[in-house]
Amino acid sequence: MTQELLVAGGGIAGLAAALAARRAGWEARVFEQAPAFAEVGAGIQLGPNATRRLRAWGLLDAARLRPHAPPRLRVRDALDGRELGCLPLGERAAARYGAPYCTVHRADLHATLLEAAQAAGARLHAGLRIASAEVGDALVQARTATGALVEAEALAVADGVWSGLRDALVGDGPAPPTGHLALRALLPMAAVPPALRSPDVEAWLGPRMHLVRYPVRGGEALNVVGFIEGRAGTADWDQAGDAGALQAVAATLHRDLRALVDAVPQWRLWPVHDRPPVAGAAAMARGRAALLGDAAHPMRPYLAQGAGMAIEDAAALQRVLQVADGQVVDVPTALQRYALDRWQRCARVQARSQRNGRIFHADGLLRLGRNAAMRLGGEDLLDLPWLYGG
Repeated sequence: MTQELLVAGGGIAGLAAALAARRAGWEARVFEQAPAFAEVGAGIQLGPNATRRLRAWGLLDAARLRPHAPPRLRVRDALDGRELGCLPLGERAAARYGAPYCTVHRADLHATLLEAAQAAGARLHAGLRIASAEVGDALVQARTATGALVEAEALAVADGVWSGLRDALVGDGPAPPTGHLALRALLPMAAVPPALRSPDVEAWLGPRMHLVRYPVRGGEALNVVGFIEGRAGTADWDQAGDAGALQAVAATLHRDLRALVDAVPQWRLWPVHDRPPVAGAAAMARGRAALLGDAAHPMRPYLAQGAGMAIEDAAALQRVLQVADGQVVDVPTALQRYALDRWQRCARVQARSQRNGRIFHADGLLRLGRNAAMRLGGEDLLDLPWLYGG
């Protein structure tokens, strides 16, 4: 008997879950509310913990992915421009952790997972949302937005930070705003002034703001994202951004940073929402339903691990669903194992991401203390064996 997984959401987490299920010997059906399986957005950093899983799935060398391997992570003070710390990446990170540190475009990662899921035999349904689900003892009964009833042995809730299914299962309401806004842009590298080009990941830390920039698409484009403190009028994660807000913050900052901000002709705005760190296994699995990605543990992007944790979730799901010798998987037990395996690590990443936001945006004496600590132990503070080796 072949068991089946229903997947709510066709983003990175959902497609990774579908691919994982197929590799575990399950049928998989993905329901995406958008009329087409597509992704927008800009850059993503993928630590060795994520690229290791992509390599295991045979995707790290996929033609659509076009990864860039930055040689270094450099951290600079946004006020005076001084380098605070530097972490060698490139071959050194690959040798230490058995997988590279890469930057990619979100749409390229999504397209790579989409092609892999299709090739593995996952059935994809665009323009069709799972509106509700009843998790029973023997089956999951899901109702689509059109009223159709779909049954399967398990459900993967991977429909993002605004997941209605999560609210039905966990009952903790919508993810609250953090008070931080992300303004992001993608520039053709040929359009970037030569003085502003670099193959590195570069992070500028300033009072109540920070900015990160790095190449994507094999170095053909530059991803720029600036984080400032404020509120957006709507929760829409992809809306036109006001360049003046970031330019006003940057007006008092180092000239190199001002030049980078001024080089961007158009910004997109993303209000940052998150949740408190996962409190226990029950927040990631209920009976025959498992939560993955932002539906399970939305986090601030200050550890660059949102996509990485979603990929890790899917790989963990694959392990517990793995079919051995034609045996039927005990789904509630398997998903409980998944939740027990994942919740503490995800909570740690969420907590560290929140902490980084406070450190990155420090002002006054806290900023001076941060800078002194970074200059003394920059590489040790920036390297994260507990994360990248996991």
